[in-house]
Amino acid sequence: MRPVRLVLEPRQASGAWRAAISLLSALALAGLLGSLVFALAGVDVGAAWRALAQGAFGSSYSLGEILVKAAPLILTGLAVALCCRLNLWNVGAEGQFVLGALAAGYVGLFLAPAGAQPWPAHFALPLALAAAALGGGAWALAPALLKARLGVSEILSTLLLNYVAVLFMEHLFYGPWRDPAGQGFPGTAELPEAVRLPLVMPWLPGARVHWGLALALALALALWFLLARTRWGFRARVLGQSPRAAAYAGFHSARITVTALCLSGALAGLAGAGELLGVQHRIQDGLASGLGFAGIVVAFLARLNLLAVPLAALFLGALLVGADQLQTGLRLPGAAALALEAALLFGALLGEFLAANRIRLVRAPAGEAGEARHAS
Repeated sequence: MRPVRLVLEPRQASGAWRAAISLLSALALAGLLGSLVFALAGVDVGAAWRALAQGAFGSSYSLGEILVKAAPLILTGLAVALCCRLNLWNVGAEGQFVLGALAAGYVGLFLAPAGAQPWPAHFALPLALAAAALGGGAWALAPALLKARLGVSEILSTLLLNYVAVLFMEHLFYGPWRDPAGQGFPGTAELPEAVRLPLVMPWLPGARVHWGLALALALALALWFLLARTRWGFRARVLGQSPRAAAYAGFHSARITVTALCLSGALAGLAGAGELLGVQHRIQDGLASGLGFAGIVVAFLARLNLLAVPLAALFLGALLVGADQLQTGLRLPGAAALALEAALLFGALLGEFLAANRIRLVRAPAGEAGEARHAS
């Protein structure tokens, strides 16, 4: 009997077909692994999925919370997707998120209080957002320069800086920025109203949807325009698809790399500012809740399509909000949501692989089979 081997062949598929395969694979794998997690935890699988759906879509409050979660996820997803389009891997969005929040918090704590600023109070919020973008971009500058000048892997440098940023934040709210009136709890004082993002639906009781969502959607459109319709975007796309072609055309690859990573960091920094100024209103433990890492899942669910990032962020936001119901209603640990996130990411990657390649079973020719038997 002739031996059989697996052969990978490139698949000639349209973009819509590949996107459908990727999305269906992500959902299928998330469903399978999620059901396995629920079963191992001793929970009825059907009841767990019903609780997740009820938690995400069972009330107007939960729908509002999905939008609250989506706002920073859009920005961190854009930050990751932008770099991946250039074959760069910014896994430091969590640290850039933290530095953006710290920069915005500095403006709110020390520059915005009454009598502390030499400008009108309504300038405080734009200044806080600008500081957040600068803070996140500055935190990405060192990895960008190391990558552009010395060829140091941006994966390692951005990843390690995440922990530095979190430790620095903890030093501040445990130490010099700690609220003396906080009754021993670590955290800063509440930020003044002048730097808080206004609510989109203030008439709806309990709704926390703020204008950071509109800012995130506007930046998604602006980033798409930058990459698709400008000279810098054309050069960046060429660099991402073929570094040799970019070098032959005389493009400044190092400059494009630094600009892209710093722009990515600025987006993640704005995500941190939105979470601080629109939701938490103080720097405290829990501010770094993994939204920067979740941006990786969002980017790959959207298949690096900048206009699809908001939809992927809404989907992941619904998953995270529904997972809260699993913790409160079924007493499942918070790690269940992380397991579902990981399943979505691996499913998206597997779907992209299957959409790009066809797996075939091929029997070896008769001559090869005879040679194999003779060799054995």
